[in-house]
Amino acid sequence: MLVQHHPHPASAPPASDAPGRARDWAEIQERMLVPLYEAVYQHLEVGTGTRLLGLGCGSGLALLMAAARGARVTGVDTDHARVALARERLLPQTDGRGSHRRGETRLLHGGPAEAADPTRPAYNLITAFQPIGCTAGDSDGLAPALAAAVPLAERRSAVVLAGWGPPERCATSAVLRVAGRLTERLRTGTTWRPALRDDLEEVASRAGLRPDGSGRVACPFGYADMDSAVRGLFSTGLFDPAVAASDQATVEKEVVEALHPHVRPDGTVWMPNVFRYLVARTP
Repeated sequence: MLVQHHPHPASAPPASDAPGRARDWAEIQERMLVPLYEAVYQHLEVGTGTRLLGLGCGSGLALLMAAARGARVTGVDTDHARVALARERLLPQTDGRGSHRRGETRLLHGGPAEAADPTRPAYNLITAFQPIGCTAGDSDGLAPALAAAVPLAERRSAVVLAGWGPPERCATSAVLRVAGRLTERLRTGTTWRPALRDDLEEVASRAGLRPDGSGRVACPFGYADMDSAVRGLFSTGLFDPAVAASDQATVEKEVVEALHPHVRPDGTVWMPNVFRYLVARTP
């Protein structure tokens, strides 16, 4: 059976449309990392005794899953629109007896400094689930953020970092190369690069953390159709440098072409990927 190619580039919200971009992230893309969240929480036995600080919490899905296990969660993110969606998701929820959990759940705009609260017990788990290792320099701000979060946690607390797996095991790598080709062509912007084996360990070392185990998790990217795939991928922000170097229509057209090999006969888009996580410990 022949695959019907998408006749025109899809139309994703531009970077200037922060609410639209955040909504695409929350409704399409964020769920792709659910297997990663589940694997980490199971590995660390996240539950009622967990006091979690999520760095770059996005629209809050990982926090919601931890809260469902009984954890007390705090999330910080520099994206106003994503934090607003996270608040919609988490703050109205109840504990099953009708009482709101607003006192246990905090969602804050900013970085680790905003999560400091001397009236609350120290955190015993810090997560940084935004995967690194697909663009040059994408880990530059992570080590300082982790270092700033360490004083807010108990000694020997777990800190989780996530990264892309080897390109040969990540079908999405071929699509991400589109951004690299366009930015390299104009010698500007952030370029794609393959994940390196020790990316996570190097970040942990720079933050003063000690590695204490790792794992790999299959996280396929599956989309209902080409439009959803383009909107979901653009919501990550990974194509923004390419758009800045050319224009959104050009980048979308090339992304659609790169996605064609992953379109199945029913029109869905499916890309197998493997992600890696590292568990480190605070001093």
